[in-house]
Amino acid sequence: MSKLPDQYLSIKKRFKSYFRAVENLGKAVRAAGPIDEKTSHLIQLAAAAAVKSEGAVHSHARRALEAGAKPEEVQHAILLLTNTIGFPNASAALSWVDDVLKQQ
Repeated sequence: MSKLPDQYLSIKKRFKSYFRAVENLGKAVRAAGPIDEKTSHLIQLAAAAAVKSEGAVHSHARRALEAGAKPEEVQHAILLLTNTIGFPNASAALSWVDDVLKQQ
C-alpha cells in the first residue's frame, strides 16, 4: 500500500479517540448490511467522486482494488457517474483513479 497522506496521519496522531470512532463507524456500517467489501468501496468511490474528494477517490480506489475489484470495475464506477456529475467531474475523478492505477 502506498504512503498515507500526511493530513490523515496527523489527524490520526492528534485526535486518537476521534479517529478510532471514525474507523469504528466505517467498520460498523459495512458490517450492518449484505453488501460485500468490494462493492462497498466502489459505492464509496462513486460518492467520493461526486463530492470531488481527490483523497477519498484515491483511498477507495486503492481499497476497492485490494478487495478484489479489477481496474476496469474501478474505472466503470466513475464512468457510470458521467450523467449525474458531468463529464468534467468524471474526467477529474478518472485522473485520480489513474494516479492509483499507475502505482499498481
